[in-house]
Amino acid sequence: MPAGCTIAAAVCMAGGGVSRQSASGQPRGPVCGMGTCFECRVEIDGKQQCRSCQTPVRAGMEILTGASKSSAQSQGDLQMAGDQPPSPSYSGEGAGVRGQGSKGASTPQGFDVIVVGAGPAGLAAACRAAEAGRRVAVVDDNPQAGGQIWRAQGDHPSNADARQWFDRVRTCNPALFPGTQIIGAIGSGKLLAEVGGEACTFTCDKLILATGARELFLPFPGWTLPNVMGAGGLQAMVKGGLPIEGKRVVVAGSGPLLLAVAAYLRQRGADVRLIAEQTPRKNLVRFGMGLLGHPGKVRQAFLLRRELRGVRYASGCWPIMATGEGRLTSVTLSDGRTDWTEHCDYLACGFGLVPNTDVAVLLGCEFVRGAVRVDDSQQTSVPGVYAAGEITGVGGLDLSLLEGQIAGYAAVDQLDKARGLFRARDKARGFAHRLEAAFTLREELRNVPRPDTIVCRCEDVTFERLRGHESWLAAKLQTRCGMGPCQGRVCGPAVEALFGWERQSIRPPIFPADVQSLIDVCL
Repeated sequence: MPAGCTIAAAVCMAGGGVSRQSASGQPRGPVCGMGTCFECRVEIDGKQQCRSCQTPVRAGMEILTGASKSSAQSQGDLQMAGDQPPSPSYSGEGAGVRGQGSKGASTPQGFDVIVVGAGPAGLAAACRAAEAGRRVAVVDDNPQAGGQIWRAQGDHPSNADARQWFDRVRTCNPALFPGTQIIGAIGSGKLLAEVGGEACTFTCDKLILATGARELFLPFPGWTLPNVMGAGGLQAMVKGGLPIEGKRVVVAGSGPLLLAVAAYLRQRGADVRLIAEQTPRKNLVRFGMGLLGHPGKVRQAFLLRRELRGVRYASGCWPIMATGEGRLTSVTLSDGRTDWTEHCDYLACGFGLVPNTDVAVLLGCEFVRGAVRVDDSQQTSVPGVYAAGEITGVGGLDLSLLEGQIAGYAAVDQLDKARGLFRARDKARGFAHRLEAAFTLREELRNVPRPDTIVCRCEDVTFERLRGHESWLAAKLQTRCGMGPCQGRVCGPAVEALFGWERQSIRPPIFPADVQSLIDVCL
């Protein structure tokens, strides 16, 4: 395996995409590619339930998948031989947070400003705060900075925006803490985290939440087959080292992300057979006309369509079934009148994005339509806590960068500089509103699941078992829906779309953590 390749990509290459077995013994593989779905769990060097999409390979690793555990003809552990050990890099004032391998919580790390999330919004916020001379830390659970949109671009950025902001990060040098998972909070000034199985704490005067968004997955028969992934999930896997050259791919779901993913995969040699967009053509035309006031967006759309010349783009259609023995071999789609089947090696399927709000919920922030409510300076309802990027509503890269800068300026009391960006941000928000209106999910998607279709992937809870309940809480108590490792991050938005239910509470730890870590941070 090449250095920097994720274990999830390595397992897909070596094991056909199967990382674990479900509660009912069905093969499962990575879906989200960003540590949300927990479908990529494997055993790494004897430690069970590790998210392989978040872990780079290193020389000498031994990986045991759920598939190899149960196979009567198992060939044993997967032996890893990376070119070098690409462990997460720690820099700046917080370099000692990981400790020297000893157990127990590390000494609390104190900063003026802590940014949670190292995507575009988080990096922009961190730079503006650090440029003011403040002690700034950036905490992210991914092994490298950049988030999903700039994933694996820190060393060699492929576009001007990424290059500009990574150069600024190197210049202002905030303390970076990759591979660090926030598991809880005590008020707005103290965060509890885990890194490498060890507990650590961070304290700050101001906190900026830039936790981004995750894909919305809607269940349909066969969606749990290995090699059925999110649109952004497959892109993340390819960025993590999964070879896609010559593979037949169908991209389906909703939103501009489909085009971006299809173009990225095609650039890397994928045979993109079809892009299936559930939005009707008339909505797409209306959205396209609205882009005329955003020249940069028009140029992006033109470049994407040029990249995808010759690829069939079908509006007003959606997947209704994936089939295969042990892994995906084909997908059936429908336009409401006609059904047809496309043979493929991968289905990249996502129905838009939903904000990652777990930390914000834990802190008691107020919400509007599922996103964190902020004032003009990006401050939430909790004093001293700011939010920027997709967590305040899905609006794209330009809006995320503007909101991140405003939050960074505001957190260090440079309000005049923040106000200078208000007009550009408001214009970018106008685009976000048009985006939401154009790609509203159609009613037919609610009728796609069959009675035996899995909705909660962690606990194998079917559609039939859920539809007899009246609320998320009732379903959770009676079926364990949302009580698996992903804690409802996949099935929660799905049942909201299917039944109108809303997740009602989040309690720490917000991600699975070692018991010893919980003991350490409590002590």
